[in-house]
Amino acid sequence: MPENYETYQKIEKKRACERLLQVSVESVLDICAQIVIELRLGLPSEEDDIFEKLEQAKVMSSVAKEKLKRMRGFRNILVHEYGHIDDRLVYGLLKNNMEDFDSIRKEIIAALKLFRTTRSGEKRAFRKKPMA
Repeated sequence: MPENYETYQKIEKKRACERLLQVSVESVLDICAQIVIELRLGLPSEEDDIFEKLEQAKVMSSVAKEKLKRMRGFRNILVHEYGHIDDRLVYGLLKNNMEDFDSIRKEIIAALKLFRTTRSGEKRAFRKKPMA
């Protein structure tokens, strides 16, 4: 994490931070999609459906859902509107919003601990996929 905005402005720092944010958001989105599949919450028709299904299943709060929507929107800007990135906004997110990843992680882990037991009381393990 750059110490200050001036350090962030160095091109290699800026690009590295942007890329790490992009990959981090994509990882969270992928995890959410996998949870929807594993918990058999239904087939989402679009990405927003993933968040809705997780909220309805009490895997995440509405606050976490809204944070994820904003994260996804920011990721889309990083990927698709690269020429319109506001450096001060990116730096501000790095300095002030990184705890969002941790709060979402904690919510999901807490919910998944509850989902270890199905409605019938049987233990259910998440399907393990072979490593490629």
